Amino acid sequence: MRVGPGSCLLLPTTATTMAVAHAPQRRRGVLLLVLVAALVAALPATCAAARSKSKKSYTAIFSFGDSLSDAGNLIVNGTPKALTTARPPYGMTFFRKPTGRCSNGRLVVDFLAEHFGLPLPQPSQAKGKDFKKGANFAITGATALEYSFFKAHGIDQRIWNTGSINTQIGWLQDMKPSLCKSDQDCKDYFSKSLFVVGEFGGNDYNAPLFSGVNFSEIKTYVPLVTKAIANGVEKLIELGATDLLVPGVLPIGCFPLYLTLYNTSSKSDYNARTGCLRRYNRLAFHHNRELKQQLDELQKKYPKTKIMYGDYFKAAMQFVVYPGKFGDSSCLRLEI
Repeated sequence: MRVGPGSCLLLPTTATTMAVAHAPQRRRGVLLLVLVAALVAALPATCAAARSKSKKSYTAIFSFGDSLSDAGNLIVNGTPKALTTARPPYGMTFFRKPTGRCSNGRLVVDFLAEHFGLPLPQPSQAKGKDFKKGANFAITGATALEYSFFKAHGIDQRIWNTGSINTQIGWLQDMKPSLCKSDQDCKDYFSKSLFVVGEFGGNDYNAPLFSGVNFSEIKTYVPLVTKAIANGVEKLIELGATDLLVPGVLPIGCFPLYLTLYNTSSKSDYNARTGCLRRYNRLAFHHNRELKQQLDELQKKYPKTKIMYGDYFKAAMQFVVYPGKFGDSSCLRLEI
């Protein structure tokens, strides 16, 4: 099975069975709200509100990432024929039309923008937009590592755009003259903005996994991927960012796609409680642990910044383990 630009891969399961069913439209936004809650909990707004009874405010929100955050950058210059996100039912529950989002409605970053009273960040590659209150640089298929890494390892056929984290930060730098004047002006402006950096990493592992790379070798990619994310965060700090929210990866061992591609007759390969594939979730857990360590080091290096880890893994697992809490106890296929 070839996985390409028509696929939104981030599809958690909620059952303790391997079966995959389609969720009703009204259920599909539930996991998004769970992820939003996890990120909002990580933000300083929660603590600030407890102390001062006033919510943290931001002048703008800037988002970077992959299909979890892409608001339309991939389709700005034309829609790839295989891209299903440019066709209904994507976008139909909120925008009433497809927008290029891998969602039937809004994205996590959209809800965060609304939480802080900001407009939904527009795709940065769109023409004629005012980005003073934020921009969305994310693009579907993005990676933390550069395209050259995948080419050197012979797995570049699974990478179908070059919108790495460095590329996206480059787009921000190209946009800077329209946002602020001097370097100091930009630092002041960015210090009042929220930067959502990711999720990155999912596609860095999808490429070798779907190319049949040995699992032991893939695990050696983890420190490279997390270091690339940390380097991107540091570049943003050097540009003036002071509040940065950095999500980890989701529990990929629970994705119906992985459950289908890597189906096995060995019960020991599955978590008895969730039905998720153990070693793929361990890979995600390993990535998140390494990422948190990298972010901790950056926090020590830049004590005046607020580097916040967004625990997508834990939030999504709540939905997997306790689906009844979120309105449905059946097996769902949630498209986010």
